[in-house]
Amino acid sequence: MSCAKKGDWVRIYNVILEPSERAPQVPEDTKKVPLEMWDKGFLINEEAEIGDVVEVETYIGRKIKGKLLEINPYYDHSYGKCVPELLYVGRQLRSLLEGGAKDE
Repeated sequence: MSCAKKGDWVRIYNVILEPSERAPQVPEDTKKVPLEMWDKGFLINEEAEIGDVVEVETYIGRKIKGKLLEINPYYDHSYGKCVPELLYVGRQLRSLLEGGAKDE
């Protein structure tokens, strides 16, 4: 199991409101689920393992608690696969603009 040390950049999870604590004016489907939070920060605890409840200091200085999910989290999303037809659009546009109609 991974062990995080004080000062490590980590991601935490916390339930802010249980379904029974949700505001009465929220939509019915929203009332059925908890209000959840995921956040990142620098670990304040001396050390912790994944699943431990920890305290972190966020990048802007807030101190919050939650369950440790990840050590050194990173973005792993993408904008999809390459679309070959779009690779040359910029060059074609530049060519049209540079060689386009001239004022005479």
